[in-house]
Amino acid sequence: MRNILFALLLILPSAASAWHKTPKANVADRKPPKGADAPIALTTSAPNFCIFGGQSGKSYSGEAAFSAVVWRSDVVYVGETHDQPLDHLAQLEALKAMKIARGSRIAVGFEMLDRTLQPALDDYASGKITEAEFLERTDWKREWGFDFSLYRPLFDFIRLNGLKALALNVPRAVVEKIARSGLEGLTPEERKYLPADLTVTKNKKYNEYLENSYGGHDGPMAKVITFENYKASMAAWNESMGALIADFLAGNPGYEVLVVAGNGHLMYNAGIPASVRSRVKGVRQASFYTGQAEKCPEKLDPRDKGLAGYIWYIDHPAKPEAPGASAAKISTAAAPN
Repeated sequence: MRNILFALLLILPSAASAWHKTPKANVADRKPPKGADAPIALTTSAPNFCIFGGQSGKSYSGEAAFSAVVWRSDVVYVGETHDQPLDHLAQLEALKAMKIARGSRIAVGFEMLDRTLQPALDDYASGKITEAEFLERTDWKREWGFDFSLYRPLFDFIRLNGLKALALNVPRAVVEKIARSGLEGLTPEERKYLPADLTVTKNKKYNEYLENSYGGHDGPMAKVITFENYKASMAAWNESMGALIADFLAGNPGYEVLVVAGNGHLMYNAGIPASVRSRVKGVRQASFYTGQAEKCPEKLDPRDKGLAGYIWYIDHPAKPEAPGASAAKISTAAAPN
């Protein structure tokens, strides 16, 4: 049972600090600050800017079109498959574009970190501690597990440019408990990590995606947790992340937030983006789903329509399959990225 719950928690890592209902924040008048820093050169080699509108299919390929989308947004989501290096370079490209428009008025929110680790993240982002000290204080290998080198360029950019960083996750023990016994099983102390106005999504496509990742009623996940509790676990994390981002925007007018999270948390704009939208009046958001394509297609793949605000096609390098990988897929299939 614990192994299956751990697979779930690869999508639903941790967080902390008391929650209250988030006030509505009007961001309609936000504009890039005057005198933003000199332009930063975007890397046009890898990944390339092969981007299409998720609904319209309109091409946004090219650095200029990509930058225009990023510049007019208050929150930018660039999804990832956690172990794909080029997805993390795509996130870095978005961060560079944001820096051109907003100077240092940027925060990067990380799915990867438990909110109780915010002090360690603050110390690392400000240069007070070394990478080795940060990895030790956050217990990165156990808490997240994916190679830190994939994320190092993002953290280096944050440190070099004096940007803010946010740890977005809900405590693992709380999410595990929700998966086992539902939201009603939480104590008042545990409930404080969640927003008071938590909503479980009714988005049909997103729920179909969750049911597919859950594995159906005959899948391995069903033997230990119910689908309703699984949905509640996802809602707890998506809603909590969104509420934290909304709180940050309310308290920091003029800032732009880059959200670094798995593709599964921004699909159909029904996860974190929906949570932020419900809490921040007039928020401008752009979600990028990072998909696979060996070369940039002439048109949006019809199967990808609606997956996010924008579909970013990237030619991911093939990964060698480790011995026993086919068996491992059975236990990890329950955890969307």
